[in-house]
Amino acid sequence: MRIRALLVAAAAFACFVALGMLVVRQGEAAPLLAWEQSLLDHSTLVAWWITWSCLRQALFPLAVVLLIVAWRVPQWRARILFSLVVLLLCWGGADLFQHVFARPRPAHWVVKHETAFSYPSTHATIAAGFYGLWAVMLYASDLPRWVRASAASLLALFAVAICWSRLALGAHYFTDLLGGVLLALTIVALALAVVPVGLFGALAGRVRVAAE
Repeated sequence: MRIRALLVAAAAFACFVALGMLVVRQGEAAPLLAWEQSLLDHSTLVAWWITWSCLRQALFPLAVVLLIVAWRVPQWRARILFSLVVLLLCWGGADLFQHVFARPRPAHWVVKHETAFSYPSTHATIAAGFYGLWAVMLYASDLPRWVRASAASLLALFAVAICWSRLALGAHYFTDLLGGVLLALTIVALALAVVPVGLFGALAGRVRVAAE
């Protein structure tokens, strides 16, 4: 498990760095810019509310709720603590690498002009590394099948919606979002290599059974 996680982390980080160097040097590709423009300023109010889910005003109360659940439900404690550590690493890691790559934000912003650097997207990193992680953990849990499938699907769709909201608000380029997902994958894989808490054991077992 540790070796596989390290390999995934190394591959994801290599792609993350290569993409960052490419977009800083060459900018966003013209076809991507045209597609991003087509998404700009659509369902803006919805996008604004969705984008709040990765701000501290939403994440801090959510973390408090999860800590209360961890205290009251010991069987979910490892998952919850793992997800909160990954959340902090995603948050801090995205901020760190934004200063490393120093890519300017898009000029076509909507609602709010965000002045932090652009690559990678902190929202996309948190969407994949926290909400996406919970989608996988819930699907890998021992909850009833319909609960697992429904909750995982909703969280996965929500993570995608967060990324869409950043494009609709003109806050990021698509490559910023892709970079955020790659950084989140790096962080989750490294965390699993360091602390292999068996969060995906049930899912791994199902995959093995299906393969047989």
